[in-house]
Amino acid sequence: MADTQTVETKPDKQPKSVRVVLLALMITMMLAMLDNMIVGTAMPTIVGELGGLEHLSWVVTAYTLATAAATPVWGKLGDMFGRKTTFMTSIVIFLIGSALSGMAQDMGQLIGFRAVQGLGAGGLMVGVMAIIGDLIPPRERGKYQGMMAGVMAIAMIGGPLVGGTITDNWGWRWAFYINLPLGVVSLGLISAVLHLPKKRAKAGIDYLGVILLTVGITSIVLVTTWGGSQYAWTSARIMELIGIGVAALIGFVFWQTKAAEPVVPLHIFRSRNFTLMSIIGFITGFVMFGATLYLPLYQQSVQGASATNSGLLLLPMLGAMLVTSMVAGRVTTNTGKYKLFPVVGSVLMIVGLYLLSTMDTGTTRFTSGVFMAVVGLGMGCLMQITMLVAQNSVEMKDMGVASSSTTLFRTLGSSFGVAIMGALFNNRVQHVMAERAGALGSKITEKSAALDAKSLAKLPAVAREAYQHAVSAGVHTAFLLGSVVAVGALIAAVFVKEVALRGTGPKTEGSPEDAAVQPPVVEAV
Repeated sequence: MADTQTVETKPDKQPKSVRVVLLALMITMMLAMLDNMIVGTAMPTIVGELGGLEHLSWVVTAYTLATAAATPVWGKLGDMFGRKTTFMTSIVIFLIGSALSGMAQDMGQLIGFRAVQGLGAGGLMVGVMAIIGDLIPPRERGKYQGMMAGVMAIAMIGGPLVGGTITDNWGWRWAFYINLPLGVVSLGLISAVLHLPKKRAKAGIDYLGVILLTVGITSIVLVTTWGGSQYAWTSARIMELIGIGVAALIGFVFWQTKAAEPVVPLHIFRSRNFTLMSIIGFITGFVMFGATLYLPLYQQSVQGASATNSGLLLLPMLGAMLVTSMVAGRVTTNTGKYKLFPVVGSVLMIVGLYLLSTMDTGTTRFTSGVFMAVVGLGMGCLMQITMLVAQNSVEMKDMGVASSSTTLFRTLGSSFGVAIMGALFNNRVQHVMAERAGALGSKITEKSAALDAKSLAKLPAVAREAYQHAVSAGVHTAFLLGSVVAVGALIAAVFVKEVALRGTGPKTEGSPEDAAVQPPVVEAV
């Protein structure tokens, strides 16, 4: 308990230092979110220089796999050996991977170095959330939700623009090198200013648990990445991966009940709120990444928007998300109440996704912008509240695994969202193209249902019109699915129990504020 008190009272003694630490954490969060978006813009140039087009998907998949597999491990290491050392180690590994990726001489090297980068990235977001959980009591944490949402919005809007600018003017290698100066600044600030109690766990690392979890997560991500694209959903390879994944995860859950120092202590799921927030986080990831993938495609293919400014196309959604997140954070801080936001956010997300599913070839940019804003308002109510409530539902000693588990569920949700929405979108586009343009339509979308601007411009007028109708139909199916899935978030939100957030401020013995340094209330399911 003494350790917990040191963690909690530190920001009261050094408020300026805490603000500097928060700046460093925001820079690190920016690193984690910007990377894939910058690299995505640079990929055509990378392939042009290194070749290996057939391995292109692995540049992203290797990073995603390593990040997902490493996320829960970093959270547990932070709980065992101390947050500061573990977090700084993850930044160093990420920067090493970035430097090596920038120096890659062929596609094989780039894929391997991206995996190294992903291992470090798994600890970045978890470290940010867990350290904020250590420094800032939940009652006060709402103030910083706007900052986190702002970083997310800047990354999503600015990532493609920055990536294009860097690639055009400095070369694609700087898409990776740009991480180095930002990472060094973050490391310097954290090293100098962040002061947390040093920990040293007596128990060893649960290596079997790490292996089983890694195999399980890797299988899931590969199924969602390959299914319906490189392999048919019913193919032997996909069935093998599903079998391996299910067996590994069942074995993992069983072993966690036996391990002396489990990677993911199952007792944290006894908290109703933690379990419900994991479900809501999964669904939010499912919806959000599907939306950010297919909205720009719709606006470019159907509404004729420029691909260069693809990040700006999401501004209505991300701007609304930023504003709502700031309001939700302020209200939560002032009142200590939060249940309203998951409920309202889920309703807005359902309505917004349904509205997006009604878009067709005649929908104006203004109308689609309004629909996106509704979805953004819903996500703004959910994005940071899920982490806040999840952290408030566990004891301080489990802060790392709570943060990493919540992040992992959101990551897995995004993998499932992109895969399932993508499968439905592709199937619908190919069906409508064949229906409207016959054999020519089938040939056009044989290799990919998503055409770039150059390919679209070369199509005959009849085929281009058919493709616009096909994309509208594909978007309708994808977002209608998202709306149905979002109902699950609403059901989960309704059952959230509003447990008082731990507060802060001057403390006297026996005062309610003493809860800030006591283990939180952990309610049974």
